[in-house]
Amino acid sequence: MGAVAFENLFENDFKQAAVDSRITYPCYKSLDEFIDVERLSSLDSYVTEKINSHIRTQREDYFLNLYRLNAETPYQPGVREIWLSRTKAGLPLDYLDFVDKTEAWELTEHASEFAELMQFIETLPFAEKGRMLIIYDDAEKTVPAHRDHLDTEICNEFIWFRTNFRKPLYMLNPNTNEKKYIASYSAWFDSVNQYHGSDASEGLSFSIRVDGKFTDEFRKLIPEPEFNPASTPAFWACVSEKKDD
Repeated sequence: MGAVAFENLFENDFKQAAVDSRITYPCYKSLDEFIDVERLSSLDSYVTEKINSHIRTQREDYFLNLYRLNAETPYQPGVREIWLSRTKAGLPLDYLDFVDKTEAWELTEHASEFAELMQFIETLPFAEKGRMLIIYDDAEKTVPAHRDHLDTEICNEFIWFRTNFRKPLYMLNPNTNEKKYIASYSAWFDSVNQYHGSDASEGLSFSIRVDGKFTDEFRKLIPEPEFNPASTPAFWACVSEKKDD
C-alpha cells in the first residue's frame, strides 16, 4: 500500500486502554544501566560523520507518521531515515507486519557504512535483531506526537538510543498535554498506549532504534503487567520509580 493510501487511513480515535493502576503516563524506562554508555558516547563523532556523508551521497528515505495524534500534522514530516536492515526481498516494506518477526529482516548495504555502530549493536541484550534504523534531521523538523501501532496485545521489544543529547524526544500524555523528555542515552517505552514525538533541534540530531527479541537473561529483569502487554515498558518504568522513592 502506498504512502498516500496509508495517510488516508488516518483516524484519531484514541481512547486510553486499561492499564495497570501503577502506570502513570508519560513515562519511559532508561536502559543506560544495561548498556555500555561510555562506548556509545564515544561513537558520537563517528556516527555524525557517517550520517553527513550519507546525506551527501545517498537518496533520502523519509519517516512516515500514520498513527499521529492530530490529523492536521504531516504524515511525512521531513525527518529522514537510514535503514540498517530491511525486510527480505519479496516481503512488503511496511515494518508493522514484520517488526516482531526477526527472521524476515536482513542487513542493508548501509550497515557496512556504519560498521562501528553495528559492532556496538552486537553488544545490546538481544537474542535476535530485526528492524534497525537511524532517524535523523538537519533541517529543524519536528516529529508530531504519534503511536507506533494500535495493538495492545503486542509488546515490541526495542532499544532506542543516541550518542548525544541533541535530539529532544518526548513522551506525551494527550489528556494533560504533559511532556516527559528522555534524559538518558537509551530507553524503552510504551509506544502503543502513549504518544511520543520530538521537537525541532538546531543542527544535526539523530537517534537509533533496534527492534528484536531480548535475551532470556534480560527478560528475567523485566516485570510484566497482568494485561495489556504493550504497556510492559511503562509498567517497568513506573514500578522501578516507585521502588526508588
